[in-house]
Amino acid sequence: MTFTILVAPSGFKESLSVDDVTRAISKGVRSALPAARVLEAPMVDGGEGFTQALVNATGGRLHEATVTGPVGAPVSSFFGIMGGPGPRTAVLEMAAAAGLSLVPKTMRDPGRTTSYGVGELILRALDQGVDRILVGCGDSGINDGGAGMAQALGARLLDCAGEEIGLGGYELSRLSHIDTSGLDPRLAQVTIDVAVNWHNVLLGPKGVARVFGPQKGASPEQVDALEAGLARYASVIRAQTGLDLAHANGSGASGGLGTGLVAFAGATLHPRFDVVMQYLRFDEMLAEADLVITAEGSLDGQSPYGKVPCEVARRARERGIQTIALAGTLGKGVRETLDNGIDAFASIIKRPCSLDEAIHKGEKLLRRAAEDAMRMMIVGMRL
Repeated sequence: MTFTILVAPSGFKESLSVDDVTRAISKGVRSALPAARVLEAPMVDGGEGFTQALVNATGGRLHEATVTGPVGAPVSSFFGIMGGPGPRTAVLEMAAAAGLSLVPKTMRDPGRTTSYGVGELILRALDQGVDRILVGCGDSGINDGGAGMAQALGARLLDCAGEEIGLGGYELSRLSHIDTSGLDPRLAQVTIDVAVNWHNVLLGPKGVARVFGPQKGASPEQVDALEAGLARYASVIRAQTGLDLAHANGSGASGGLGTGLVAFAGATLHPRFDVVMQYLRFDEMLAEADLVITAEGSLDGQSPYGKVPCEVARRARERGIQTIALAGTLGKGVRETLDNGIDAFASIIKRPCSLDEAIHKGEKLLRRAAEDAMRMMIVGMRL
């Protein structure tokens, strides 16, 4: 009997792409089980790799574009036009214009970064005469609620004196009025769907500033300032549009970009895996698997809330298939993943090392961790 293993990981942020992670794990599996049948399903979650994966899956084409990056300098970016039947659809990932990887480590203050380039990518997509735009949210380096994107699309965000506020999350505390008369009229002619982490909300203890601000470099004082700015932003949006997005599902996606896309672009938010699974062959391959191996840079108490490992593992558990998760780090609350589909987990780091060393040796560490996991499984099967 041939043992079939499905490798379905996420990428390791700022270290390995999802394709690199998939290849490394597959090599490790084959080192321990040369006769195993290995199926590969690189999992994208709306962040880095989202555009390329959907373009590849549909036989589409990438388009290059230069846009304003998260710290205000031009960056080389891209979007895709998907192939296949149905409406002409552009796909873009916000990380390609405002991702954390585009923010130099010495400039990581999410109150000063902007989503302006995301709006510019949307405009480039509109220039292609599309009927639909699909936006992937993930891996962001911003906390401006999509205000910069709105400004790029033509909205004017004004203070109490009628002057336009600047870019970045800190500026939102000055917001008094929004003028949408200058929004690009083509927005009303297209459907905009957004793949988001459905668990991310804009405000509160589980809001984007308090949960993700520190990960993007914000101090406790800066987190408070970001929360206050986003609260003001949500209040003005509610007063002018009637949309109460403060705690709506997905409103906090990518530094609150989900809120901006709904309020200014008329977008509809969707759980990101519901979107991704329409284009990938994951369910088809899962039906053939005896074991699933997934992975992500960090596995912790946040993982059950829309992260790749638990989303993959839940689907596997529904079919009675066990899942092993590999991670760069195992954080607080990691055991909660055992109640959310994962059957076993392990860190790929076996000895003390610096973050830079772990990133540099990521491929080797992953390959060896996958091999070790398989050899342990073989021992268990022989008992």
